Amino acid sequence: MFCRNCGQELAEGAEFCTSCGVRPLKGNKFCNACGAETRPDAEVCVECGVRLGKEERKNWLVALLLSIFVGELGIDRFYLGRIGTGILKLITLGGLGIWWLIDLVLIATNSLKDSEGHPLAKGEGM
Repeated sequence: MFCRNCGQELAEGAEFCTSCGVRPLKGNKFCNACGAETRPDAEVCVECGVRLGKEERKNWLVALLLSIFVGELGIDRFYLGRIGTGILKLITLGGLGIWWLIDLVLIATNSLKDSEGHPLAKGEGM
């Protein structure tokens, strides 16, 4: 595997590139399979034909609907990849409704980010 940001070869299972400090699929300059340079908007590497890994952002509307209907059970937090706080929210039934209401406002105003720190995607695919 190669870093999509700097093109350096990565150790198997690496969470960060030791050369540039970026997560393996963050970036769009190099192929993650062969290390060849790629165009930022390319979906397939022209050198090896592999589909290029892209960051997938969580959908804002899905998060909002989950928060409205099952937010007291922490399902919205699980969807955003925030497993620990999802479990806490489940155990406390949404902080007796207070945490649920706060999360509802945070998601509605697009202030809550996913577990990777990415903002939620509005009007885009997941």
